Formats: sequence, structure tokens, C-alpha cells
Amino acid sequence: MSASELPSKEASVLKGHEGAVLAARFNADGNYCLSCGKDRTIRLWNPHRGIHIKTYKSHGREVRDVHVTTDNSKLVSCGGDRQIFYWDVSTGRVIRKFRGHDGEVNAVKFNEYSSVVVSAGFDRSMRVWDCRSHSSEPIQIIDTFLDTVMSVCLTKTEIIGGSVDGTVRTFDIRIGRELSDNLGQPVNCISLSNDGNCILANCLDSTLRLLDRTTGEQLNEYKGHTCKSYKTDCCLTNSDAHVVGGSEDGSVFFWDLVDASVVSKFRAHASVVTSVSYHPKDNCMITSSVDGTVRVWKT
Repeated sequence: MSASELPSKEASVLKGHEGAVLAARFNADGNYCLSCGKDRTIRLWNPHRGIHIKTYKSHGREVRDVHVTTDNSKLVSCGGDRQIFYWDVSTGRVIRKFRGHDGEVNAVKFNEYSSVVVSAGFDRSMRVWDCRSHSSEPIQIIDTFLDTVMSVCLTKTEIIGGSVDGTVRTFDIRIGRELSDNLGQPVNCISLSNDGNCILANCLDSTLRLLDRTTGEQLNEYKGHTCKSYKTDCCLTNSDAHVVGGSEDGSVFFWDLVDASVVSKFRAHASVVTSVSYHPKDNCMITSSVDGTVRVWKT
């Protein structure tokens, strides 16, 4: 795919949030997206038509992350109020609140069966919650990190966390084994490649690092953007050919996965880019920013 085929043309601007948008995520099939932010709300959009569908309000502080089930029926969110909210998408009702983190919660993810939620927090822990149980207690607590856990990824059998302590830690749920890869720089976002073989880690020294998931070996690093004090997302394009990252100056960068060159760079927002999410099938991307907007990009 050449640079001209990467999504850098603005297709629509999704406006409605008051204040910074902290995350924007496509749903599993890419037909809808969710955003959340400082205004304590979560918003559901049709990004392709530029239409706002629904707003979810119940959080008492800013909402930092949101994830939706593969069947689009439930969503999970977290943020500054230390709680994880489990929602019914169609009614907008909160089904359950999971409490237990001793600090703000940075990230949440459903497992692939949507039966379990994993959260990552300022209290240096990742917690695992059973959506089907009526207990508000976590079914597992992972607390080997030495600092804030910023980001979480899940595979069929593993929970992977990225932390300000400079590590990416992989926990094999079946055998209870932990593997730790120390990057030597605070990690503020991790993302899995679509083939599942690599982890992309965004570090606070303005460098993205690509790790081999089996060996922990660093395969590549990507530079040019600014990432020093904000949580900014990173991801790979749906073909795994390019790495995508936001920058604190409002730019979005595309790097070639293999030779790490900057293939494309454009000014996407007036302020810090907090989030990048790539469409599962098409050459389309959404970005969010401290400027209060979510933007949809196509080729």
C-alpha cells in the first residue's frame, strides 16, 4: 500500500463532546465508533455518515476508555471515578459497576467472548471481572507492576499490560506464568498486531517500539512524533503494513512497519492527538483529540 492509499483525507468531524476527547474506538465490524472524554460522557456515532446516535452518562469523573462487545450489545468504560461501568448499549442503562481499584482506571477491554472485562489502573494493578457474576469482587488481581498500568491487550489465553514502570508484562492465564519485557521507558499505550505476533508499545521518550511477542525481542522503533506527557494511542493498519501514532502537536504519523520510515504525516487536530483507531477492513481511521473533536479519515 502506498502513502496515497493511507487515510489522510478528512471525511467528517464528530462534534458533541465538551472538552478533551480521551479515546475513540471502532466497534468490531467498523460500522460504528465510540468516544469518551473529560465531559464524563460516552458517545456512540456512525462515523461514515457523521451522525451522533446516543450519549451514555453515569460516570462521575472523566471517562478514559471504552470498549464494546463483538455483538454490539454491551459496552464497558472506565475513568477518574475509579469504577468500571458495564452498560446495555440499546437502553443506555448501567447493568453493573465494578469497584475495587484504589485509583483512577486507565484502560478496559472485553475478552473475545465478552464474558470477562480486564481493567488497568493507577493503583499499579490489572483486575479481571466476570460480567456474568453478580459479585462486585474481581476474579483475579495482577499486581506485580511497580507503577501505573496504562494500557491492556488480551489474547485468547493472555493478559498483556503496559506500565509507566517501563515494562510490558504478559500473563498466561492458563498456567499462571508472567513474562516481563523491560523497555526502559514509561509505556503509555500497547497494541497488538493483527496477526498476533507483535506488540507495539508507545513510550514517553517519543518512540514507538515493536516487540516480538514470543521472544520479547525489539524488532523496530519508530520516531518523529512527540509523546512526552500525554497518553497517546498507537495501532497498526489492518494489513499490519504500517504503524500509526498520534503526536502531541496534533499530527498523525504513518510509518512503514519494516523499514520504520515515515510514509505519511499530516496535521489532524488543533491539539494533542489522544487516540487513533483503524478500521478492521477498510482504509479508514478515526482520531480523537484534546481539541474536543473526533475526526474520520479516508483515502
